[in-house]
Amino acid sequence: MASILVVDDEEGVRSFVAEALETAGHRVSVAADGDQAARLLDARSFQLLVTDLRMPGLDGMTLLRKVKSEQPEVEVLVLTAHATVDGAVEAMKLGALDYLQKPLSGPDEIRLLAERASERYALNALRTRAREDETQALPLSHGAPAMATVIEALRKVAPTPATLLLLGESGSGKEVAARSVHSWSKRADGPFVAVNCAAVPEHLLESDLFGHEKGAFTGATTSRRGRLELAAGGTFFLDEIAELRPDLQVKLLRVLQEKRFERVGGRRTIEADVRWMAATNRDLGTMLESGALREDLYHRLAVFPVRLPPLRERREDILPLAETLLERIAAELGRSRPVLTKDAAAVLEQAPWPGNIRQLRNTLERAMILDDDGRITADLLRPEIAAAPAAALDDGRPRTLEQLEQEAIRDALRRHQGHRQRTADELGIGLRTLYDKLKRYGLG
Repeated sequence: MASILVVDDEEGVRSFVAEALETAGHRVSVAADGDQAARLLDARSFQLLVTDLRMPGLDGMTLLRKVKSEQPEVEVLVLTAHATVDGAVEAMKLGALDYLQKPLSGPDEIRLLAERASERYALNALRTRAREDETQALPLSHGAPAMATVIEALRKVAPTPATLLLLGESGSGKEVAARSVHSWSKRADGPFVAVNCAAVPEHLLESDLFGHEKGAFTGATTSRRGRLELAAGGTFFLDEIAELRPDLQVKLLRVLQEKRFERVGGRRTIEADVRWMAATNRDLGTMLESGALREDLYHRLAVFPVRLPPLRERREDILPLAETLLERIAAELGRSRPVLTKDAAAVLEQAPWPGNIRQLRNTLERAMILDDDGRITADLLRPEIAAAPAAALDDGRPRTLEQLEQEAIRDALRRHQGHRQRTADELGIGLRTLYDKLKRYGLG
């Protein structure tokens, strides 16, 4: 559903177009001339402008120039009863998506073009967000030896079309790695579209991935392109791939094999012109043995598997990463970056970090909020993190990382009276990851 402004000095045309778009589920505002439209554009945000060319006062061409100058992301459809080749060429050169001659043949034509404009707006927004995310992305490593072979492998696979499977614990940087490979690949100018299979409700995931046709299910009032279609020419990244239900595993396998698919409820075959990447924090060997993951799908995805080491295996990265995160968190909070004291640095370096980079960021953000004097000290870090160095000995013997992790989980559960979601949030890990660790350590 798009937010659309319809501009025409003929009341009959204006009402016809507005009604056609409203019945298709769009939010429509109207203006009787270019001057009124300009005021609305200055006051509100729209995704699509449908405008007549010849109007008293501010004409359609001038309005088109204004929009493309001030709000280039807005798509524009031009209507006119005075269609000429010159006018059409000029409108298209100025950035109009399409050019329609009045009288319109019927409501379906304007609805179809509005849908196309809405999809292009969404695709451009995805590309913009992907570029912004790439500029904000954390570096893959600050020189930890454990990451050297990982980065070398990722750089070698990047220029190829091979499917990449990223393995590693929650928060270990799998999406950062995927974005890096995309930026090094031949598809770097295309979109990077990521879907977290665990974050989308099961009943919506198929439509989110493959799109749907109008009437495919209750509530499908219009046709929609799926994320796979929006990723055309770029990279499609499926995170938490092990969470796919069996019927979607079958459909995904077919797409990987045949490189084409259909929308939900559709018959038209669409080419899947994407570079595939997938990731999971689950033990795929166990899932294969239990039948929860199809073996043929696994082999299609695991053409080039790469394991991302957890933060505790790359401790050389912890302090440089913490400094980078402090800089970004400070900018988000509108504050000066605090100094990390030596005692705090020692705590960060020795902590087990079961939630990896995500947990590190959460810890630093909480500490910065509590900070009053521009210094992050050990006392501002979470109790179980601050206690980690002292707890590292058991009867004079070093404690294992698993023991430290169990204690951190047990303490967090106690603080939250056993509430699983709050415990996962504090630890900086996903709820499913927490359940896996509770089962592994017998804490459930």
